[in-house]
Amino acid sequence: MSNHQQLLCKAMTWDYPEEIPISVGALPAMWIQLGDEMQRFAREYPDFFSNPPTAEQARKGLSGRYKAGTWTDEWGCVWNNDHDGMDAIPIGFPVPNREDILTLAIPKNRDGSLPHGLMYLRLLDLRGFEEAMLDFAEECDELQILIDKVLEYNCIQIECALLKTGDVMYFGDDLGMQTGLAIGPEKWRKYMKPCFARMYGMVRKADKLVYMHTDGCIWEIMPDLQECGVNMINPQIRANGLDNLVRVCRGKIPINLDLDRQLYPFATPSQLKDHVRECVETLWLPQGGLGLSVELNYDVPLENAAALLDALREIKGYRG
Repeated sequence: MSNHQQLLCKAMTWDYPEEIPISVGALPAMWIQLGDEMQRFAREYPDFFSNPPTAEQARKGLSGRYKAGTWTDEWGCVWNNDHDGMDAIPIGFPVPNREDILTLAIPKNRDGSLPHGLMYLRLLDLRGFEEAMLDFAEECDELQILIDKVLEYNCIQIECALLKTGDVMYFGDDLGMQTGLAIGPEKWRKYMKPCFARMYGMVRKADKLVYMHTDGCIWEIMPDLQECGVNMINPQIRANGLDNLVRVCRGKIPINLDLDRQLYPFATPSQLKDHVRECVETLWLPQGGLGLSVELNYDVPLENAAALLDALREIKGYRG
């Protein structure tokens, strides 16, 4: 287990980490677009970029949804991508009509793959956003049938993944929009909470920790996710608001805070440093419960990226 993973596990379990665990990532598009300039930048921060790829290596390493063009996943959903290194969007939905749900077969894959969007977003990818919203609004019988099929497949994949995973199993599913849940918290609790409780219960029963990334405004259901078995949530600060995260999470729910990606391209370096310090000073506790996460893209000036990483270097040993 790497030093970062050890720190993260301590933060997840309130075990007094020696430092704040920090994760920094750059989308493949950043390596592709900035090329040698990004290579030079990464060499100045070896503590965050241990093996920086060249533009050619980044392009060759692309798979599935991150390649320009169309790609079909294991469920038959068709994805389209205009730019190498960015994520795709779904354009072809396998079950556009409710009656199609009845004959939908779960994929035959048994490789332990747990892609981002494995439960809630999978329903939207299969039906299309508008049709899925109508399903939730009308609470049709076919909705539960589709949920059961997706859940069955996920549980099969989790069983496979448990045989080869380490101490922490990572999940990702964007449950929120910019200002709340599209289906609302009550319907989420009725239809989605039992799914996550079953999936994460399998992981916890195997004595492993559950880390969940989820974008959007989800502070209303963060206690529910903890009840489902999540040990640490990776929420976005802008969508949830620092005040809500303090009220709901500080001392209660460990978070690996996704710093403000929407701020990175437009702020001054000093504003970014202030942003990092405010988050830490507001959320930090000596027993843990806090990590910091940064995701960079090529729209972020390298001067701003440097300010962020410098601030993280300075603050990681924060002690109040």
